[in-house]
Amino acid sequence: MKDLFKGCWTIPNLLSFLRIVIVPVFAYFFMQGQYGWAVFMLVLSGLSDFFDGKIARKFNQISALGKILDPVADKLTQIILAVLLFLSFNKADDATLKAFSWVFLVFIIKEFVMVLGGAVMLAFGIRPGAAEIYGKVSTFAFYAVMIFIVAFGPEIGVFKAFFTIPNVLMMILVVISAILTLVAFASYMPGTFRQFKERFSKK
Repeated sequence: MKDLFKGCWTIPNLLSFLRIVIVPVFAYFFMQGQYGWAVFMLVLSGLSDFFDGKIARKFNQISALGKILDPVADKLTQIILAVLLFLSFNKADDATLKAFSWVFLVFIIKEFVMVLGGAVMLAFGIRPGAAEIYGKVSTFAFYAVMIFIVAFGPEIGVFKAFFTIPNVLMMILVVISAILTLVAFASYMPGTFRQFKERFSKK
């Protein structure tokens, strides 16, 4: 536990903590229908996610706490955003959007499984590994697509008066993001099983 907080006061960790704080603020603005502020919060969250990794690698500020805070911030953001979009589309008047809302369950279930798996690993004294390339790509795609939807999507788009995403295009983008999410999830499995195998082989 002591090692966990060693060298924890770094800019990347503060940025990760900022992303965690942004989650309830974003949720509040979204539920109040203040989608302009919601988009701003999402962009701020995405930028802080980008820069915390850049700074950590460039200035060698990678810490044990950061390896936990970063994915926690990612998962909280993705779960809350997916839940809010699911609820928003599920109550839409458009039957197509209502039916399509269930695709967001892919993101919700995947993130809950990852959180549960991470908790089990920590309970057995196994530290979850850092995100690999598939995880980073899927996270970037998720942020990009969801910001696009909140900005230009039907029903909720901040700028829909200027441009509204056609339903077909929105569906294609979300499905692509969902596929990348499943690929990222599958890419974690070999490493996770290996860590468990190594952990129990030491007994």
